[in-house]
Amino acid sequence: MPLTSETVKKNILIVDDSAFEQRMLMELLSEQPYRFSIAFNGYQGYQLALATLPDLILLDVRMPEMDGYTACRLLKANPETEQIPVIFLSGADAAKERIMGLQVGGVDYISKPFTPEELAARIHIHLGLMRKSNSTLPIAVPASERQQHPDLVFVNAVKQLILDNLGSLPNLSEIARSVGTYREKLTLMFREQTGMTVFAFIREARIARGVALLQQTDIDVQDVALLIGFHNAGNFATAFRERMGMTPSAYRQRLQEQAGQRQVSNGH
Repeated sequence: MPLTSETVKKNILIVDDSAFEQRMLMELLSEQPYRFSIAFNGYQGYQLALATLPDLILLDVRMPEMDGYTACRLLKANPETEQIPVIFLSGADAAKERIMGLQVGGVDYISKPFTPEELAARIHIHLGLMRKSNSTLPIAVPASERQQHPDLVFVNAVKQLILDNLGSLPNLSEIARSVGTYREKLTLMFREQTGMTVFAFIREARIARGVALLQQTDIDVQDVALLIGFHNAGNFATAFRERMGMTPSAYRQRLQEQAGQRQVSNGH
């Protein structure tokens, strides 16, 4: 691949718990104009990314202490690291694994074993896409203004996880593990950073999503309830009435009446 000024000395962060895999990746890419940083697990990788702000991250999935999915959630929840492209490298080739990698914010998912040419090409592509993206962005916000309280990064990662999985949320302990913490600590951080409990946020998010679906689609109320995580339409109706002052059906009917009135008004 031709050496260009844009790719000279790009810093690639390799996050993998295997020293053999790390050496292999550096050897595969040794002819490319890259510098390398190394981390042995997801948490170390996240911290090193914060400290060095690499141009791209090669992230293994299965690692001790913190796996790749968890690290990626934190990277994407932090304004300082959210724009860094993450390529997952994993021996796990199941469709659900690849989908999860993309859902948590990865730009690509490469299954092992792979060829050096494929890996080099994908890195080159994503560095190029990042370069184009940066050239169209407004003036960068100073780092001091991007910095967040560390706890807020975890909270934002949890919020995104919840919003992405409203219809089938895991329990609170599993949610906490998904961002590299535990239930009690997450509960405390969430309340301190948002002024509400995790469950209160979930309830508000579900109602907000329900309102949007009632407004923008013709999906049956029962199906809306299931899509946003309620077991049945009755539970949805109760929660919706408490928050909105009317049932979902009454809300949709009112929307239809208002639309009809606007049509009549426009017709005159």
